[in-house]
Amino acid sequence: MRKDFVEKIYAGWLGKIIGIRLGAPVEGWTYEKIKNIYGNLTDYPVDYHEFAADDDSNGPLFFVRALEDKEQERTLEAQDVADALLNYAPFEHGFFWWGGYGVATEHTAYLNLRSGIPAPRSGSILQNGRTMAEQIGGQIFIDTWGLTAPGDPDLAAENAAKAASVTHDGDGIYGGIFVAVCISYAFVERDIRKIIEKGLSYIPDDCEYSRVVRAVTEHYESHRSDGWRECFQYVHNNFGYDRYPGNCHIIPNAAVMILALLYGEGDFSDTLNICNMCGWDTDCNVGNVATIMGVRNGLEGIGYEKWRAPINDFLACSSVLGSLNITDIPAGALYFARLACMQTGDELPGIWKEIAEKRPNSCHFEFPGSTHAMRIRVESLDKREDQNRKYHLENTDETACTGERSLKFSAGPVNPGENIYVYKKTYYTPEDFYDSRYDPAFSPVVYPGQTIRGSVFIPDYGNEALVSLYAREKHTGEIYQSETISADKGRWETLEYQIPSLAGGLVEEIGFCFHVKGSHHPAIEFAGMIDDLYADGAPAYSVKFEQENEEAWTVLHREISQFTRLKGISCLENGQLHLSCADFGEVYTGGSDWKDYKARFLITPSAGDFHLVNVRVQGAVRSYAAGFLPGKKAGILKNQNGYKILKEIDFPWELGKEYEITVWVQGNRICADFGGQAQICVEDSEKPYLTGCIGLSVQRGSHLTCREIDVSPVTEQ
Repeated sequence: MRKDFVEKIYAGWLGKIIGIRLGAPVEGWTYEKIKNIYGNLTDYPVDYHEFAADDDSNGPLFFVRALEDKEQERTLEAQDVADALLNYAPFEHGFFWWGGYGVATEHTAYLNLRSGIPAPRSGSILQNGRTMAEQIGGQIFIDTWGLTAPGDPDLAAENAAKAASVTHDGDGIYGGIFVAVCISYAFVERDIRKIIEKGLSYIPDDCEYSRVVRAVTEHYESHRSDGWRECFQYVHNNFGYDRYPGNCHIIPNAAVMILALLYGEGDFSDTLNICNMCGWDTDCNVGNVATIMGVRNGLEGIGYEKWRAPINDFLACSSVLGSLNITDIPAGALYFARLACMQTGDELPGIWKEIAEKRPNSCHFEFPGSTHAMRIRVESLDKREDQNRKYHLENTDETACTGERSLKFSAGPVNPGENIYVYKKTYYTPEDFYDSRYDPAFSPVVYPGQTIRGSVFIPDYGNEALVSLYAREKHTGEIYQSETISADKGRWETLEYQIPSLAGGLVEEIGFCFHVKGSHHPAIEFAGMIDDLYADGAPAYSVKFEQENEEAWTVLHREISQFTRLKGISCLENGQLHLSCADFGEVYTGGSDWKDYKARFLITPSAGDFHLVNVRVQGAVRSYAAGFLPGKKAGILKNQNGYKILKEIDFPWELGKEYEITVWVQGNRICADFGGQAQICVEDSEKPYLTGCIGLSVQRGSHLTCREIDVSPVTEQ
């Protein structure tokens, strides 16, 4: 793969997130309302503290995982994307709009799939009717099928058609194809008209989507000097919401996108702002347009201070797996680049191959301008200094430990004896966010027992300091850190630190601590560089539910700290997690990339016949489970879009009695011990799950409680 393609993938994904954030505060507004309140809206309408999850980023990020999850020996099918929808979306909360069956297109298709209706029938006109099938979702979740086919519109069109067909049909699919092709072609073509024509060449000439694209293009050519507002009036009169049925039809919004692409005249900011000021489904429309323009214009065409700095590369999501819900834009971009190479047999160029293979979630700073959501603060000795203190983070090519770039930081004034923390948050709570858009929920991305790695550099013009790696535990606020070293000027130092095993430990941040040397010299401005920050290795910690709490996002959105919920009732009472259901209920925590480990659960079956603990959880329809079954049985099960028993034994379990269930996973071998009274082992030779987190699950009206979970490195059994 070409190096510039990798950077353009980042620019496109960055553009998508910018567009969503720009349009979200005025989503659903009319042109008139935006004009009356804002006049010319040329910047983010809301200064979010942190921007919570959004359906327009959830869909593209998680549906494309079908490329990795499917059988690698065959091409993508619609059902692969359907399986990704079932696997990564929580049941009727978060992720996207759950407006009801026959009301929300994606909700309707999801329930069709849950009921056994396969894709593409799940989203078809035959199954759901034309109105349901031709709403906007066919194009708003499609961007990554263009980003994973850079300069290959044939592949983009093929994959986008299959992906869109899971939930949509007719013009809903044509819109998905059009947008994906435009994104793919923008890697190799800058002429906006040619990009639009390329998109049109992959859909029928006589479909309504083609008609609206050509109509707006022709109006632009004959009324160009009249400006975009006059063109929007033409769109409103001829392709407005009143002419198309449903909650959010694709055609009016497609018209706005074409208008913005043309009247924006190739400028990133102008294109996005015009699209936003037209109103209607603003975050969707601006997000799609911004992906096209991000790829076309590259990073140099996206204003840093205006558009990029407020985002700081951070992305919150609301999938069913909490450790996947804390991510950054560079990580997504590199993942898409890897998926692109996976499809074509290409290799990532230069340093990108090493990063993707050895430390894909590291803060590597190789994308120009990237920050990986890093932060900086000073542990003050005199609080009066805080009001005058200034911080700065900047991507630089001045020096790097690996690759070509690193992150430069400065803080000042800093006094001798103070500590500067340059860090990444590894867990988020409701207090970190402006709102609760699409109900995010999180598990940490770093755990006790794992090893933190990173590199530091003090330039010749900098000041001497002692430096260490550290992890901050949330419940106590205690900081655990490595031995300090004296950072010599002009030389990169690489550090590593294994976080100690912690009972009830929740790591909320990791990073570097710089201790300013000296005792009497005046306050200074301190500067340095960092590179390649990440954590890996096996976890070693426990979850004690007496220390956890229910995080209140809104009256209706409440989560148990560290856990995400697929379905069912989950709450904390008397120091225990309670999980119950009418049909099925599951909750998860831990890292999605955990490999071999041992997990010990203290559970009490309270009602019903199905009480399970889960390991190697890869989502809602991919995991292993061990526990108690009807007929006084114990067993090991595999969830492969439905649980099946791999092995079971007689075991006289009782309601109301606490049991210790310990499960080991090593390679394709799964062993479960039931309180030392019985043990089961199986080897899964049929597409085994080799990574995944942990959880609890119940079925058919059952109710269990859990007092504690312990996770540790696995040893031979």
